[in-house]
Amino acid sequence: MISNSPEVRYVSAFVLVWLCVFHHPVRAQDPSLNLVLVTLDGVRWQEVFAGIDLDLIEDNRYSHNPELLKATYWREDRDERRRLLFPFFWSTIASEGVLIGDRNQGSYMEVTNPWWFSYPGYNEILTGRADPAIDSNDRIWNENVTFLEVLNGMPGFNTRVQAFGSWDVFPYIINSQRARLPVNVGFTALPPAATEQIRWLNKVAAVAPRLWTTVRLDFITHGYALEALDNRQPRVIYIAYGETDDFAHDRHYDRYIDAAHRTDRMLKDLWNHLQADPFYRNRTILIITTDHGRGNTPEGWPHHASPGAMAKAERQDAPDGVPGSDQIWLAAVGPTIHSHGLIQGHWKQSQVAATALASLGLDPERLMPQAAQVMSQLLR
Repeated sequence: MISNSPEVRYVSAFVLVWLCVFHHPVRAQDPSLNLVLVTLDGVRWQEVFAGIDLDLIEDNRYSHNPELLKATYWREDRDERRRLLFPFFWSTIASEGVLIGDRNQGSYMEVTNPWWFSYPGYNEILTGRADPAIDSNDRIWNENVTFLEVLNGMPGFNTRVQAFGSWDVFPYIINSQRARLPVNVGFTALPPAATEQIRWLNKVAAVAPRLWTTVRLDFITHGYALEALDNRQPRVIYIAYGETDDFAHDRHYDRYIDAAHRTDRMLKDLWNHLQADPFYRNRTILIITTDHGRGNTPEGWPHHASPGAMAKAERQDAPDGVPGSDQIWLAAVGPTIHSHGLIQGHWKQSQVAATALASLGLDPERLMPQAAQVMSQLLR
């Protein structure tokens, strides 16, 4: 028989608290802030702020069913047009957060790296500074330290930072072998024993079309990330969607547009998911941006590269690079983000890392002194 004395009841309660707090740390109710960083590969600011581009709809090099594309996404009114393409951006974020990068309205953001393509852009986003030595998309371990790695080494964040990407180069960009944080990308499945949903995603991933050799479909990346939120409760998670850039390189404007619209739906799903979970509700910051822009003419739209990148590739036909591919944008929403909608000013891609840290109430100058300054206009 178990005694019901006050002393035993006290010990039993202590053991129960110990088990709840220490045996299941990811379920402990941590009052601190959380962060979700999302990137949409190669999405132009023109579509984010003005909707679908009529010149590209009607260009038969890029659109195979222009009438369907126009019926679905084109409206004469600019505001209506962008709401059709990015309804989550132009409802939730525009009313509850901030957007920057509409160059027609005095809001500017651009890369500072000299190359204007993916690996250099992602390095700049995550480390807070451009590295001219990163001049390719090759699978090379990044010598620079990302803010994800910095956070993963801190009390309260250790083992609670994760990354999911459609492109299989992200383990090298984040340097997962040094950072010692989980990075699930490309065609890598998750351990099947975890949950029923992960088992389903693994099965679907194994039979889904592989449209590209290095990039998986974004809904698989999205599904794995949501499962991590449900079952691991990371304090910081990075999600990198990739379809948009690959469809653009394939010269399919219609598929690029559909992918951008699908990603907006995923972002709505992600935000609703966060707000439905007491752990994340009202204390999670969502920051969304892109690694580079694209050409600002029909001829240049499928491409992105700087003058230096063209010279390095010995391309004599484009000494000016691809104009427009250094122009980017950012959106953010959350408890430490202003609710001003579009804000005017001039910012750099290298400011994202410090802003992410500051949004969590941390001191980026102490943690990453080499990073560019915080985008203070975004923060409350």
